[in-house]
Amino acid sequence: MTAQLHKEIQLANRPEGMPTNDDFNFVEKEIPTPAENEVLLKTLYLSVDPYMRGRMRDVKSYIPPFELNQALTGGLLAEVVESRSDLFEKGDIVSSNLSWAEYNVANASKLQKVDPTAASITAHLSVLGLTGLTAYFGLLDIANPQAGETVVVSGAAGAVGSIVGQIAKIKGTRVVGIAGSDDKIDYLINELGFDAAVNYKKDSFKEDLINALPDGVDVYFDNVGGDISDAVIRQLNKHARISLCGAISSYNNEEGDLGPRMQGQFIRTSTMMKGFTLGDYAKELPTGVAALTQWLQEGKLKYDETIVEGFENTPEAFLGLFKGTNLGKQLVKVADPEFAKL
Repeated sequence: MTAQLHKEIQLANRPEGMPTNDDFNFVEKEIPTPAENEVLLKTLYLSVDPYMRGRMRDVKSYIPPFELNQALTGGLLAEVVESRSDLFEKGDIVSSNLSWAEYNVANASKLQKVDPTAASITAHLSVLGLTGLTAYFGLLDIANPQAGETVVVSGAAGAVGSIVGQIAKIKGTRVVGIAGSDDKIDYLINELGFDAAVNYKKDSFKEDLINALPDGVDVYFDNVGGDISDAVIRQLNKHARISLCGAISSYNNEEGDLGPRMQGQFIRTSTMMKGFTLGDYAKELPTGVAALTQWLQEGKLKYDETIVEGFENTPEAFLGLFKGTNLGKQLVKVADPEFAKL
């Protein structure tokens, strides 16, 4: 009997600067067979995320680097097509962190069952998944915004930033977003309810930012770093809080991160700045999911997704993150389910 084949995406090179399609290889392999307590999964959607760029470097970090000539891994939604576990049956939809592949075998204990009736299944990769939870804990635990304060969000039209701004509004703050196009500015204000938003690609960005912040900045949720953050930091109020979530402006910078240049400003304003990863909140994730689900059901949260069709287009979807082509969460649709009725 001829073996059935599928494809996985491997890291071909460690990119220098901006990754390209040449840094990815599509490799054919036999579809694996599940052992006892394992399930065979058919990938439906892949999540592509900026943090994965850091894992392409062979450097020590909070998560190990990807291995050359091995499959990349990331968040995904999949359908159980064969089960050797009592925990799952054919047609169940699950989420997990697994290989960028059309099929995966996984231990049943490592999977989370997705309720397809609670929300769109892709919400479990966005507003109810990694991105929503990152926004929830990074804003509320670290920055602790209070009603009446001003919150600034960089990368505000992205997956995390768009949720951060809406949670900040739920908490009664004034929210100012920073994004890279006039369409995104319109989206933040007229769709998501931000109080103001500024386009960092305009020559007038710094002046526009100052005009949008008549009362300064109490909380800054930083997704980008670099010159954008320098401009925001100059507007900090006394006892401001900065939540460091990402630094996408420097992810492709092979010279390494620049050292802090704003120590004097932090001292003068008694600012607290703290970085985090979602792993810091592993035991608290159910609390975040419950809150996000409630806000979603109450209509207090909106979310957008940019979905690229086709497994073969996964590298392009990933590269688009660094060009700002996505609105909200960037996903790749790999396949339709065989057995589940969604």
